[in-house]
Amino acid sequence: MMADIDDLPVNPDLSDETFDGEYTIVIEGLVNRFGDFAVHENLDLKVKRGEILGVVGGSGTGKSVLMRSIIGLQIPDEGTIEVLGKDIRAKEDDDEIGLRNRWGVLFQGGALFSTLTVGENVQVPLKQFYPELSQQLLDEIAGYKTVLSGLPAETASKYPSELSGGMKKRAGLARALALDPELLFLDEPTAGLDPIGAAKFDELLRELADTLELTVFLITHDLDTLHAICDRVAVLADKQVIAVGPIEELMESDHPWIQEYFNGPRGRVAHAGSQRPKGAGASAKTTGPAKAIDKPAAGGA
Repeated sequence: MMADIDDLPVNPDLSDETFDGEYTIVIEGLVNRFGDFAVHENLDLKVKRGEILGVVGGSGTGKSVLMRSIIGLQIPDEGTIEVLGKDIRAKEDDDEIGLRNRWGVLFQGGALFSTLTVGENVQVPLKQFYPELSQQLLDEIAGYKTVLSGLPAETASKYPSELSGGMKKRAGLARALALDPELLFLDEPTAGLDPIGAAKFDELLRELADTLELTVFLITHDLDTLHAICDRVAVLADKQVIAVGPIEELMESDHPWIQEYFNGPRGRVAHAGSQRPKGAGASAKTTGPAKAIDKPAAGGA
């Protein structure tokens, strides 16, 4: 039986500082090209501190490229990116910037090291940034993060090959939470999960975001996820972020792609499902404080 988040022991605070500004991510004039093909042109986006921002867009609109640009895995051709108040392009040596230990990333499929146990996977970032930690403390933190991600404690000793698809996602989430991040990046976390498993993952993510005061950058195509837990949604199209806002506001947009996505047959079903009374196990918070859709003239947010 899995423990409740509130019943778990307090983990040692590994962070050196906490960001208290309004926007955890500020992107201006972002340009990403691959050869002669431009994925992003003058893309602007601001992510509010403490929100779950869903990021959607058609195939090829560069959702994952955008995330990779923010975390420094993709070097943009132009533009500025500030994360937690720091310009990630200002210095080549990330040790001088001090950001990678302040965010966690869950890639598609979990991206676990197959030759390491779940616990050892969780310990990888801990060993990288805090090599002075004892093995006993590493094991304790790994066990704590494993349970925090919704897995039984004994899962820490299992290898990825022994886990189901949903368990691998949660193990990847445990590793993403290893450093007590302020920012959490997730790329299609519910892809491949059955509806029940996806809904449980959504509820867990909402509870973690609220309890740990996380800012979440969530790439997804899952309309149920967007309705259930996202405070705002950013829409990528035409090489830019064309709109950002709560789903209710986006549904009123006259942009063809937004209309087809949110007001098409699947969108209407997801919206209708989000309006039904929720059971006792559902997340209590489903919408954020944002009031209106942002439509900057330059095509950003």
